[in-house]
Amino acid sequence: MTEETDTGDAGDLDSNAEISPYTLQRDDIETQHAFWADTVADRIEDRDPEEPIVIKGGISPSGVPHLGNVNEIMRGYFVAEVLRERGHEVRQVFTADDRDPLRKLPRTLCDLEGNLVDLGEVDAGALGRNLGSPYTDIPDPFGCCDSYGDHFSQIIADSAEAVDVPIDLVSNTELYENGDLEDVTRFVLEHRDRAREVLAAYQDKVDDEYVPFNPICEECGKITETVTSVDLEGDGPTVDYRCTDMDAGDRTIEGCGHEGTATLREGKMPWRFEWPAQWKELGVDFEPFGKDHAEGSWPSGQDVARNVLEIEPPVPMVYEWFTLEGEPFSSSEGNVILVSDVLELLEPEVLRYFFAKDPVKARDFSIERLDQLVDEFDRLERIYFGEVEADEDETAFAERVYPLLVDEPREERVRLPYTFAAVLGMFDDPDLREEVARKQGHIPDDAPEWAVDGALARVERARNWARRTGNEFDYELKRSEIPDHDFDAATEDALEELADFIEAGHDPEEIQGEIYETAKRHDVDVGAFFAAGYRLFFDEDQGPKLGPFLAKLDREFVVARLRRER
Repeated sequence: MTEETDTGDAGDLDSNAEISPYTLQRDDIETQHAFWADTVADRIEDRDPEEPIVIKGGISPSGVPHLGNVNEIMRGYFVAEVLRERGHEVRQVFTADDRDPLRKLPRTLCDLEGNLVDLGEVDAGALGRNLGSPYTDIPDPFGCCDSYGDHFSQIIADSAEAVDVPIDLVSNTELYENGDLEDVTRFVLEHRDRAREVLAAYQDKVDDEYVPFNPICEECGKITETVTSVDLEGDGPTVDYRCTDMDAGDRTIEGCGHEGTATLREGKMPWRFEWPAQWKELGVDFEPFGKDHAEGSWPSGQDVARNVLEIEPPVPMVYEWFTLEGEPFSSSEGNVILVSDVLELLEPEVLRYFFAKDPVKARDFSIERLDQLVDEFDRLERIYFGEVEADEDETAFAERVYPLLVDEPREERVRLPYTFAAVLGMFDDPDLREEVARKQGHIPDDAPEWAVDGALARVERARNWARRTGNEFDYELKRSEIPDHDFDAATEDALEELADFIEAGHDPEEIQGEIYETAKRHDVDVGAFFAAGYRLFFDEDQGPKLGPFLAKLDREFVVARLRRER
């Protein structure tokens, strides 16, 4: 990060040189790239940063660390990889703002295995007794980590590792306690008149008594916002404080009234100063963030950076949030999914692809329609290897992005269509799965063993998807033996005729239509005829849309089963 050379008064700094956070929407982009991360990398290189280039993200522990929180990690990762390709040394840090106070009780928590639990299923008292205290001072309600803050951070670290993103997870608490933020905190307090002046443009409740430091009460452990005096003389700067009430949304967290003294390692700066202080201490060159910060924290952040800390703010980038099944992610409402859950349903490279898309466009992550996302990735892969035709933009994007999604591009790889993999998931025999996939032409005869193993690994993921959603593939195909049945002569004749039709070769919708027509020609109730099909294949009275399903199975087996031969 570039230091300002002028260290004079606030009026000497160029406070009007605001940086728009909408980096990807600027009109002055000189070079158009196929991939948005290249555009951001250009902006970073324009500043001629020192090595290593530092890319940052961050999160405050609250509720459940879900897939939406990974947005920031993945956006930073792609920019980091582009810069590494260009020969730069890059450090990607992710701060856990774990010295923030717990302001309300979450309704839902998550254990380290990724299981969501209600607050009543854990030691909720550990949280309830510590409202207003820093996350890292609150006992872990699961009892497995050193603190609630550590528990949350571990899940974030595990999520990054699961998608193979190397981050340095930095604890804000450790930055304070180790003294890493002591100098910048002292600098802010030395220039607190200037800090008040800058902050007053963004917050109403900034008076002459305001001090940009929140000590931790030595008596009750809560964070207080009331500083009564500041002593910056000598080597051990301190503040005197009184433990007062804290506003926490629609409630008030009561202070204990204790009066004491705290060092600058025994508290924290307010967020609007702490964020720029992290930029300064960590030397941040680029930070992506959600659109909520674009009109709130970012304007004050760059103002504080320039006119209080006397540094240049990092290159910003606003990304759009994405929804889950059309609704915002919400721990309290239970509308969340974890990275570990997603990776039970699809490959890591498919999830990476989702985050490689244009970050300025709002998107929905739909478990119900996950097959569409997988199909998109498979098409991107085929475009990269020149196996399908594509327009110029699609080709440029695939050629640029695909190598960043996989460990190594290997043309011999084999991908089973996701819904076909879900069909194979209807039976357990792994040898039979491979046999059917080969018969259907989805696994070439000369495919290497590693490619076959990779292709068949998708079957379990697709089966998990079917079971999670309860969709049309959530059935057990009775492959090994014919279920018990009792059909009348008309139904048996109709099944024979349907078998002949399928044996001749027809597409899914033609088969679906023929089921209706065959039933009518033999004067068999249409519903009963469909039920006969479900009985033969699932030993059930209902099931998926039958025509498309039968078209996905190997034809020889379907014909034999309709004829009740095997």
